[in-house]
Amino acid sequence: MRDKKPHIHIYDENGNQLCCTPQEGKIYKDAGAENLLEESCCATTDKAYNIQKKPTDKKNVHSADDGHNHDSGGAEDDHGHSHDNTDKSTLQLFLPAIISFVLLIVGLALDHLLKPAGFEGWIRIALYSLAYIPVGLPVIKEAVQSIRFNDFFSEFFLMSIATIGAFAIGEYPEGVAVMLFYAVGEIFQTLAVQRAKMNIASLLDQRPDEVTILEGNVPKTIKAESAVIGQIIQLKPGEKLALDGELVSDSASFNTAALTGESKPDTKKKGEVVLAGMINVNSVSLVQINTAYNDSKLSKILELVQNATAQKAKTELFIRKFAKVYTPIVVFLAIAICLLPYFFVQDYEFRTWLYRALIFLVISCPCALVISIPLGYFGGIGAGSRNGILFKGSNFLDTLAEIKNVVMDKTGTMTEGVFKVQKLFIEPGFDEKEILKYLNVIESKSTHPIATAVHEYAGEIDHAVSMENVEEISGHGLKATINGKDFLAGNFKLMDKFSVPYTVDHKSVADTLIAVAYGGKFAGYITISDKIKEDAQSTVDALKKLGVKVTMLSGDKTTVVEEVAKQIGITDYFGDMLPEDKVNKVKEIKARNQSVAFVGDGVNDAPVVALSDVGIAMGGLGSDATIETADVVIQDDKPSKIAMAINIGKQTKKIVWQNIILAFAVKAVVLVLGAGGLATMWEAVFADVGVALLAILNAVRIQRMKF
Repeated sequence: MRDKKPHIHIYDENGNQLCCTPQEGKIYKDAGAENLLEESCCATTDKAYNIQKKPTDKKNVHSADDGHNHDSGGAEDDHGHSHDNTDKSTLQLFLPAIISFVLLIVGLALDHLLKPAGFEGWIRIALYSLAYIPVGLPVIKEAVQSIRFNDFFSEFFLMSIATIGAFAIGEYPEGVAVMLFYAVGEIFQTLAVQRAKMNIASLLDQRPDEVTILEGNVPKTIKAESAVIGQIIQLKPGEKLALDGELVSDSASFNTAALTGESKPDTKKKGEVVLAGMINVNSVSLVQINTAYNDSKLSKILELVQNATAQKAKTELFIRKFAKVYTPIVVFLAIAICLLPYFFVQDYEFRTWLYRALIFLVISCPCALVISIPLGYFGGIGAGSRNGILFKGSNFLDTLAEIKNVVMDKTGTMTEGVFKVQKLFIEPGFDEKEILKYLNVIESKSTHPIATAVHEYAGEIDHAVSMENVEEISGHGLKATINGKDFLAGNFKLMDKFSVPYTVDHKSVADTLIAVAYGGKFAGYITISDKIKEDAQSTVDALKKLGVKVTMLSGDKTTVVEEVAKQIGITDYFGDMLPEDKVNKVKEIKARNQSVAFVGDGVNDAPVVALSDVGIAMGGLGSDATIETADVVIQDDKPSKIAMAINIGKQTKKIVWQNIILAFAVKAVVLVLGAGGLATMWEAVFADVGVALLAILNAVRIQRMKF
């Protein structure tokens, strides 16, 4: 027998590792969706339906449907949670309620229509007891279980006391009806959670279990997780890729909708990276594996989505805490309603005031809040996933809803990040081919898109060039020693830093300039231009409509930034910025008590991402570090998803607060009516189950919205 542990709820100010309520745990268990609950849970009310995992032990993190075998010779294994929580069918969920409903109808018909002489006494009690058992016994069992772990004020306990009390005063039909409607409401909550699970699972179920590899040009099917780096996968039309790799075939088209939300096929050429989850569109293609199964981009994305619900929004944290305080207060108020009138009411009747107290108890259940609110946030996370936007927690949905400023990088965010050399100018006295050769070699040490442009222009790298002391100077460029002389390549601030004289009026040139110096002398420059993304201007317009101010910061020269900003409608822009300059600019905005979201690559701008309220990474599929760094990852390079992410946050928060106001308003009215004797159990049922159903229906709306 397990040791009893106290029910201790741990709340983190950042919203981490918050335990589920008993009712929430049961509903998610019935829905087969424990993996939507927190990754880490403290000592829970009932370990039979709550998850107990060590937050640092990733090997123990699994769900009921992860495909692992947990046979341990008993009902539970040593990490404290049951595995008998397979999804129940709709009929299985409704069957107890159907039996109870039929018996209740029979009883009401005998009571009010047929009125047989023998339908009284123990026979009447027996029929209504039989109607109560299918829906009431599971709730009483859960109430007893919660009391074992010192949680006396669970929803199960409230409903048990209220309905048993109704039986005690002879209100058998009402006692059955209250428990029946409560059970039906719980079923609808379970179905809503199942839907949320299915929506998120649609992203999680993107990778096939098997792959076809070529061994000596002979196809062989193996388990995807046993494939190793270097093997060649044969991918037929319509098949999904299971691991990341490089395309070996000359070209192939892939459907990337599952990863990016983009329905247009993406054509890849030989040598380009293709990712797990992509679907081959036309011809048979060959892909060489370059990443282990568990290290693929898709694996990281799936882990991100599964862990997203562990980061709770402040609204959700508040409701959870409030429910734990609110419920016991209402219980004591119910006791007061039953007993205190004895001292103040002349013709006090215990049965009347007990009935009012029971109504009060039924109304007090916070079901509408503790289920519909997290369900609303699940919906927001799911809506983002369907559109290629990954939120690392519901707290970021809330933060985005209140964002007043979006600060964005230029290159790769609002521009394509695909540079092309437009012009090469070499000063007299220098050998053009030699300088270009050296420039090509030094730029090969950089991963910046400009380096790629230089390489495409200059051709193959001459590895015979002896280059020493290569150094990247942040915000300036590159420095190295070639043939005993310093070679500099970067912006004109780099020339100033090393006191290299030049006569070029670089501020008047709109294109990006790469200045070159060799042996302490200015050797010339190349001009490079970038292309603005198609949806850049519409993104800025959409952000302005949402009431968000847009600012562009870039390390590129001011004239280039100005040109781009004017074309897409940004009035606040700053160029020639070092990383620390970007940090200071964001600090200026935050000093005005305004929230800031920074959009960039999540790696080079890590200090700004850390400082901002929300860090949004563009093109997350291209960088592991991006997925690790940012709070929100946009899986394709479309800036229009920035406005979409903010809109999803706003709609999610709107729905959550609609549910909060609805629940509190209705409950407050019916609580007053119940205390005054003006409401019956039927009004109490509406205030509890009816409001919960309305709130849940409202919460699942976001899963149907188009953004």
